[in-house]
Amino acid sequence: MATVAAAPAATEVKADYEALCKKLKEVSALGGISGLLGWDELTMMPPGSADARAAQKAALAGVLHEKQTDAELGELLRRLQAANLEAAELGPYERATVREAARDYKKVTAVTKEMAQREAELESEGYQAWVKARQESNFAAFAPVLQEWLALRRQKAALVDASRPVYDVLLDDFEKGMTAARLDEIFGQVKEGLVPLLADLRARGKAPSDAWLKGDYDTDKQAELCNKVAVVLGFDLEKGRLDVSVHPFTGGSHPTDVRMTTRFKKDDLTEGITGAIHETGHSLYEQGRNQQYDGLPVNEALGMGVHESQSLLWERMVALSQPFSAFLLPLLREHFPSLPADKNPEDLYAALNIVKHPSDSSMIRVEADEVTYPLHIIIRYELEKALLEGKIAVDDLPKLWNQKMKEYLGCEPESDARGVLQDVHWSAGALGYFPTYSLGAMYACQLFKAAQVDLPTLDADIAAGNFAPLKAWLNEKVHKVGSLHPSGDELMKAVTGAPLDPQIFLDYLQQKYTKLYQL
Repeated sequence: MATVAAAPAATEVKADYEALCKKLKEVSALGGISGLLGWDELTMMPPGSADARAAQKAALAGVLHEKQTDAELGELLRRLQAANLEAAELGPYERATVREAARDYKKVTAVTKEMAQREAELESEGYQAWVKARQESNFAAFAPVLQEWLALRRQKAALVDASRPVYDVLLDDFEKGMTAARLDEIFGQVKEGLVPLLADLRARGKAPSDAWLKGDYDTDKQAELCNKVAVVLGFDLEKGRLDVSVHPFTGGSHPTDVRMTTRFKKDDLTEGITGAIHETGHSLYEQGRNQQYDGLPVNEALGMGVHESQSLLWERMVALSQPFSAFLLPLLREHFPSLPADKNPEDLYAALNIVKHPSDSSMIRVEADEVTYPLHIIIRYELEKALLEGKIAVDDLPKLWNQKMKEYLGCEPESDARGVLQDVHWSAGALGYFPTYSLGAMYACQLFKAAQVDLPTLDADIAAGNFAPLKAWLNEKVHKVGSLHPSGDELMKAVTGAPLDPQIFLDYLQQKYTKLYQL
């Protein structure tokens, strides 16, 4: 008669869990070193060091990959997944650590060495091909690279989980637990609400004026202003620093070492401010992570969409609000006395919230306002999903892109450079990434609405420059929770009582811009 193996004792399960944590923390520390090398490369590194830095990063990547794919790590995960973790008195954060580590291990070990090498090569080749194609406004020169990325991504998805749709597997790299079916629900509702709203704003709306904000603004004074705002919002200079880079980003090596950068334009005061506040939102998330689970997957951000929700909550829900204009205008005057003396906070609020006309930069995603931006994302989502599913051909992409721009945004790009080639993401194989931008905006809106309920004096606090209550609320509800929940919908349920609801986002835009444009 066959014997049945006894379940491992609680002490064995806990010992396996401790051994797992030790390995995971080592991987996290190596990842922190990689992050620091990347930050330095973009901010401080002398240009002549590029070759040496590339060799350093490659060597570190090799070590990191070995640690991530370690067979002993896999065996620990196998035993822990088979065990009754709750019976072994492992709490929800410990169980989530096992879940997230197993998810990561499955993905990293599914990709062959040859595929990983080809992806690294194609990322470099793809970027160069995209730059050249964009300069020449010639999509045909980029098409072969995109074709190869599609093939590689389909292959990867099949290796990771052949039972699931390709797009779902790729999307999970950026937005845990999200599916294309759920995105179709969300984006379908957003598109149905935004396309007519945008048409109404442009046809009947009376746009506010931002002409009085145009001028020549010293970038050093802008930096001084933005540093002051970041600190007031809650950025901790004992655990982070602010610098300038060509492209703003938030990086670093650890929640106690967060590196934030921004950029400034002499003729555009608002871009530097909103950019700095956006990156501050990312930084507050990083600095607010739960150090009780330092170095473990449960302490990582839930996904790109949730991370983006933190930057957009501070940038849009706070910085683009009426109360914030009351706080900001005196600071602007302090640093730039030449601003018109007759303008009040209501004028600033209106000037910061312009919906751009199709003849201007609303055609470009990175320069779009908060009304037109989601439609840019929906266009990219619909096209990349159809490409991966083989429903459209790569060669037809420029034509289809222009058609959707015309239908959704009311403008048609005059060239590939301003149309299908305007974004770099596909050159690096980042298929499934775009949706996180607009998911972040919707998460932010729903979270802020919940915060207003829990913090009745929130608007008054913002106007007075008291941001501590909101920061503390986000620390507790989002930052410290990390990846405890398996998806953004589950996080929204825990914090707001319901999964992501696009109607909250649509109502916010409708009410705000209907009033601003005096429809």
